[in-house]
Amino acid sequence: MDQLLPLLIVVTALAVIMGLFALLARHVRRRGTAGGALRGALAAHDEAWHGTAADSYYEIQVQTNRKAPLPDDRWRRRR
Repeated sequence: MDQLLPLLIVVTALAVIMGLFALLARHVRRRGTAGGALRGALAAHDEAWHGTAADSYYEIQVQTNRKAPLPDDRWRRRR
């Protein structure tokens, strides 16, 4: 029994930690607070370690904020 006690403690601790992570995940999904923070943290990491990834991130941000051009009558076929 003395040999199983440390294993039982480790398994119980892992189960408690996983339960807390499940509660945290449910809270984050309900409130929707993970998107911007996680995206910003990954952008900062990419900027520090992967320069081209940071450039790609900023380019994608510019593309999502760009407005679609309005249709122009000059390019339509004349009948």
